[in-house]
Amino acid sequence: MEQLYTAPPERSVVVCLDEMGPQASKSYPGQRLVKPAGPRAERARQEIDYGRRDVAGYVFGALQPATGAALTTTYERRTTANWVDFLERVESWIAPDAERVYAVVDNLKIHGGMDVLLFALAYPCWEFVFQPKYAAYLNLIEPWWKVLRSLALKGRRFNAWAEIEQAVERATTYWNQHKHPFIWGRRRRHCQC
Repeated sequence: MEQLYTAPPERSVVVCLDEMGPQASKSYPGQRLVKPAGPRAERARQEIDYGRRDVAGYVFGALQPATGAALTTTYERRTTANWVDFLERVESWIAPDAERVYAVVDNLKIHGGMDVLLFALAYPCWEFVFQPKYAAYLNLIEPWWKVLRSLALKGRRFNAWAEIEQAVERATTYWNQHKHPFIWGRRRRHCQC
């Protein structure tokens, strides 16, 4: 019997890309319980933080939902040059045996600039998938930002942008040590009926 040749499955990678920010050096409230000092219960109080003490910056991130691996890089500004620099870091971070890279991004102007088109010409295996407007929930990095904020920022006070950069780097390292596939949707809970 004649055996038909079937091509091996394409080794493709889906990467969700976005940026979070601007993040400023200030206090980020946590969920610490405060016991009332007197006999009556009062509203929990937090020290007033009048905002930025240093420069604000942006956190650029990449998430591979299939493995849960994440990459973050911080920049002081959100520019096309910084975005292309981040894309080149993502290119070196992705496994070299990937034949196709599907990059899920939103419709921000810097994501489709001329330098990004030149990047796409330099790396023909990349295909940019732009999500529809007003549908940020379709990009899986959006719920991952919530995880990163809780690991890096929540309940902490930062006096300088460098402290935020270190906190984001430590949180990303922690996430990658404990990574798991990132699945879209609400986590199902088992019912013990």
